[in-house]
Amino acid sequence: MKLKFVIAAAVLAATPAFAQGQMGGPQQKAPKPTKAQVQQVVQSVVADKSKLQAYCALGKLQQEMSQLDEKKDAKKAEELANQADAQAQKLGPEFGTMMDGLDEVDPNSAEGKEYMAILENLDKQCK
Repeated sequence: MKLKFVIAAAVLAATPAFAQGQMGGPQQKAPKPTKAQVQQVVQSVVADKSKLQAYCALGKLQQEMSQLDEKKDAKKAEELANQADAQAQKLGPEFGTMMDGLDEVDPNSAEGKEYMAILENLDKQCK
């Protein structure tokens, strides 16, 4: 699960156009989400088949991106990043805001582990 948490955060970090588009200009730190907010966003993704497909596709794209040698495969990395951006946009602004806010949470803390457990329910839907 920790890998998926990092993957989702990395994809959103790698897609500045998505992040800026949702924030409406210069990037501002998103507030740390509450447990209830994370649960609500995850439930909304699980309940919407198109969002769930986008989330699962995003995970697969990030796995592909992590296996590329950026220096050798710059064109392919850019292509995958563009595809990831398109999938991330399908998840909606609330998902992007939540993921940005999770940057404020230590994944090794009790709170971080709680959030990862919630997100794990989303990951299980992709199998």
